[in-house]
Amino acid sequence: MITPDQREGSTESSVSQGAASNLTLRVMSAAMLAPAVLACTYAGGWVFLAVCVIAAGIILWEWTALVARSGDPRILGPGLTMLAAGALLVGFGRPEGAVAAMAVGAVLAGLATAVWRVAGRPVAATGWAIGGIVYAAIVLIGPAWLRRDPEWGLTALLFLFATVWITDIFAYFCGRAIGGPLLWPSISPRKTWSGALGGLIGGVAAGVGVAYASGVGRLGIVGVMGLLLSVVAQAGDLFESAVKRRFGAKDASHLIPGHGGLMDRLDGFLVAAIVALLIGLVRAGTAAPARGLLVW
Repeated sequence: MITPDQREGSTESSVSQGAASNLTLRVMSAAMLAPAVLACTYAGGWVFLAVCVIAAGIILWEWTALVARSGDPRILGPGLTMLAAGALLVGFGRPEGAVAAMAVGAVLAGLATAVWRVAGRPVAATGWAIGGIVYAAIVLIGPAWLRRDPEWGLTALLFLFATVWITDIFAYFCGRAIGGPLLWPSISPRKTWSGALGGLIGGVAAGVGVAYASGVGRLGIVGVMGLLLSVVAQAGDLFESAVKRRFGAKDASHLIPGHGGLMDRLDGFLVAAIVALLIGLVRAGTAAPARGLLVW
């Protein structure tokens, strides 16, 4: 006869084994993806741009499947077309034109969903359709525009990767090792304040380390940039969790073993990248946003 204690112990063991298996998948996926991403980032040019536009297209597909329960062509059509146009504009040195192209795509998707809704056809809400194209556009424009800076583009992307990736890793392990109060239980039932603080410390240290190794000066201000980007990366993670909860989904897709979808993997990075780009644009203009981010 199995006692209640034995059943409880068996359940705890299954949960522990499941968590360990998921962690193994996460590590294996990261070990394969990270070197490929770094190699493409180092190559820059059209190679890196191709990675950005493919990632943006996948995220648009995941978003559309999430909010419309299918790959709705009324969103994907204008979205993918404008992503391709935006990538070409960035590649030929017109990133401002890429922003305009994305705006056109968002407007067209919004009009299409509004017309079909008036006609009584099932479709995603207009706001969610527009939001998906904006979300995907950020994946393309943020990293691609920063990487175009010939002097500081590579360093800026490495700084971003280090800050966001280590924030994510430290948040994961600190949250599970230390535990404590939840950060925002109604949005994400597993994220804790200890994990957020651990991620913040690790992300800033990693970003400053990359900056120091790259010969960037005024590391105190760079550390403040790392702090800001770590915070917004975690906010981006929470935002995506809120979107998934709104539509009753655990993961955006099952594309990456152990991680879920590309949205689940890039949620923090894409927000950090667009914030980094905006800081760089304000400080150094459209020609050298990476320099504006790092050189103070």
